[in-house]
Amino acid sequence: MNAAASERPRAVALIPARLASTRLPRKMLLDRTGRCLFEHTVENVRSSGAFARVVLAADSPEVLDAARRAGIEAVATRPEHPSGTDRIHEAWRALAAQGERAAVLVNVQGDEPELAPGDLARLVEAFRDPAVELASLCGPIGSAEEAERPSVVKVVRDARGDALYFSRARIPARGHARGAEAQLDDCAILRRHIGVYAFTPVALERFHALPAGLLERAENLEQLRWLEAGGRVRMLEAERVPEGIDTLEDYERFVARWSRGGAGVTQERRGGAR
Repeated sequence: MNAAASERPRAVALIPARLASTRLPRKMLLDRTGRCLFEHTVENVRSSGAFARVVLAADSPEVLDAARRAGIEAVATRPEHPSGTDRIHEAWRALAAQGERAAVLVNVQGDEPELAPGDLARLVEAFRDPAVELASLCGPIGSAEEAERPSVVKVVRDARGDALYFSRARIPARGHARGAEAQLDDCAILRRHIGVYAFTPVALERFHALPAGLLERAENLEQLRWLEAGGRVRMLEAERVPEGIDTLEDYERFVARWSRGGAGVTQERRGGAR
């Protein structure tokens, strides 16, 4: 083990795998590559070298059985959880009851097989700063059409790199910019949120205990619950922005990239990391 890895906080990756997805039912078990979708995610997370354990949080016996056949550690969670955060909270409670201890818990959705492994390692390393309780990733937006799409969550940050606000709307607004600022390239300003979250265990408990806030309900974005309660989210600039897998067409594109041996990079990082 190298020196950097030995100094890294002990981290556990928890991967919620929900079978009854709304837009693409049973997508966790799609296996046109010869492996279930969640297996690709687990393999990618493991490749980061940042985690002491990588555990699937599954809501159905079918996913649990598929995980066990693939040699993947998995825990059962209730199917009725409203969010991935609630699912990993239940999974972490089960692991902690067995004696597991960790400084950082990272929630990687089971349909995110193409996150940059280095970005996952950097998320864990961010917790060397004792001020960080919750961290996530963001990256550039590639087009005006993407900036307007409500399914693409936007984030604005303060000078330290902490989130000021998340929205499905286009933020920041540009209609009132003056002078040189009016000529700035939108793609250099706008940032999309990449939905991977890292918590301290204490922060995960606090997050889970908070009631849904007005902003969360208005935007249907659970991370706003934390901001509305006065919490901070450290946002790291991602090495790359992966494509999400929400529809059958998304999955077919992933299979095509996998068949070519590609990493599924959609946008490389522009500028330095924060």
